[in-house]
Amino acid sequence: MNRSSALFLAFVLLNGCQAWPPGKHQDTVAVQDSTPKPAEKPQVYGSFSEDTVFSLLTAELAGQRNRFDIALGNYVDQANKTQDPGVSERAFRIAEYVGADQAALDTSLVWAKNAPKDLDAQRAAAIQLARNGRYDEAMVYMEKVLQGQGDTHFDFLALSAADTDQDTRNGLLQSFDRLLAKYPDNNQLIFGKALLLQQDGDNQGSLKLLEDHPPQNGEIAPILLHARLLQLLDRGKEALPLLEKSIRQNPDDKRLRLTYARMLVEQNRMADAKVQFASLVQQYPEDDELRYSLALVCLEAKAWDEAAGYLQELVDRGAHVDSAHLNLGRIAEEKGDPQGALAEYEQVGGGNDYLPAQLRQADILMASGRVAEARKRLAAAREAQPDYAIQLYLVEAETLANNDQQQAAWQLLAKALTLYPDDLNLLYTRAMLAEKRNDLTQMEADLRAIIKREPDNAMALNALGYTLSDRTTRYAEAKDLIERAHKINPDDPAVLDSLGWVNYRLGHLNEAETYLRKALDSFPDQEVAAHLGEVLWANGKQREARQVWAKYLKEQPESPTLRNTVLRLTGSETL
Repeated sequence: MNRSSALFLAFVLLNGCQAWPPGKHQDTVAVQDSTPKPAEKPQVYGSFSEDTVFSLLTAELAGQRNRFDIALGNYVDQANKTQDPGVSERAFRIAEYVGADQAALDTSLVWAKNAPKDLDAQRAAAIQLARNGRYDEAMVYMEKVLQGQGDTHFDFLALSAADTDQDTRNGLLQSFDRLLAKYPDNNQLIFGKALLLQQDGDNQGSLKLLEDHPPQNGEIAPILLHARLLQLLDRGKEALPLLEKSIRQNPDDKRLRLTYARMLVEQNRMADAKVQFASLVQQYPEDDELRYSLALVCLEAKAWDEAAGYLQELVDRGAHVDSAHLNLGRIAEEKGDPQGALAEYEQVGGGNDYLPAQLRQADILMASGRVAEARKRLAAAREAQPDYAIQLYLVEAETLANNDQQQAAWQLLAKALTLYPDDLNLLYTRAMLAEKRNDLTQMEADLRAIIKREPDNAMALNALGYTLSDRTTRYAEAKDLIERAHKINPDDPAVLDSLGWVNYRLGHLNEAETYLRKALDSFPDQEVAAHLGEVLWANGKQREARQVWAKYLKEQPESPTLRNTVLRLTGSETL
């Protein structure tokens, strides 16, 4: 083959075989640049040897036959051998297309090196370096893009550092500061640094940076971050006017409207949120994620008929079908139609909604006295969905126990543990049921078996520690177990409640009060309220104890824990 025919073949090869992956692949950038660009000049290729042309032609044919391993291998090899920008770009696009991370990094660097004025090449190299944690090198390439007045996507660099260590984030912040010293008014740099500060937990610093440098017209991402920061700083009411103003300026921007609607939900303004989501669904009728969100907002607002209408639309459209049936079942229950609820729950297939649907079916049937039918359904479900067998045993045991069928639940768990003796969830569930049966020996044996296999199982440590402090006088042993759980999960309100209770048992009233106040602040619960009230009562703060009990009795007047505590300490069931 002579040189001219080789050049011709290479030109056809690299420009005509673009069905996979597409040229100038858009996935390499974080934000699309809508600025009109001049027509691209024809790509110019160098002279290739016969071996190179044959290798690239083989790669293209292999790609068209879905042999991407051969295609990628050949292109990467020829990119390194030829150092040709066109070949290396094609190699990079293929690597991205098939998810070959190392090859994408290597070929992007070859492309950037041999096409120093191509901003796409420099950006691709920067992003690949960032993905590999090489942030300082990435910033060098990003500065080249910035100097060429291209879209630098510093936000991607910042976002890629979200899961890194503190030293890496500090180093990247320093890199941003160095570039900001050169380009102090560059909004992309400012937004990137604000993102980094927010990831680092400095919400106040991030907010100040954005407020000191208001975004230019059309820049939406800084506005969204600004609103989120206000929400994180408990200034959510200030975020709404900011978003409303931005929506007036950018009425067609879906991100702004969606963020505004979600923020209304977070602030429990369900009626207003419903209006916004309805408007979005009208504007984007094919977006079933929006339709599902609207249905959930209607559920929160207890607008049952509206919610049911949107959920039925989802079923008809074949979107979120299982979740729709699950929620239609819940609506039927709310409207006093247990048979309708059962019919909906029965249609929920395998997936995240399957077990909740099975639990609701079992609850409805057992609550109406149809225990045998409920158990028959769950047994059939275990046969039909063997991957869910253990979870279905747990559902059945929980439902039986909650419906005064403790002996049946106990026998079922014994059977399940015969089939699955190593399952810790079954063991833990039996331990909790043993405690209800006053079989503390069995409870302790099961929990210690779990702790032996998983010494850092905070749930088992806490459960055993709390029971020992509440039902025995082994307080020192109980405290040691609970403190081990506290080291593992220091903010868990259940563990804080246990710490408070064991300190109370030991006579450390001030420590007990501190832990229980913290537990109740993070988890407003009637049992924690009963404990705190008892500690306050013992600590000479009877008036405050009555106030705590009264508040939670108003919310849960039939709570046996609260009523028994009040009766035991005051001699009366009323406050």
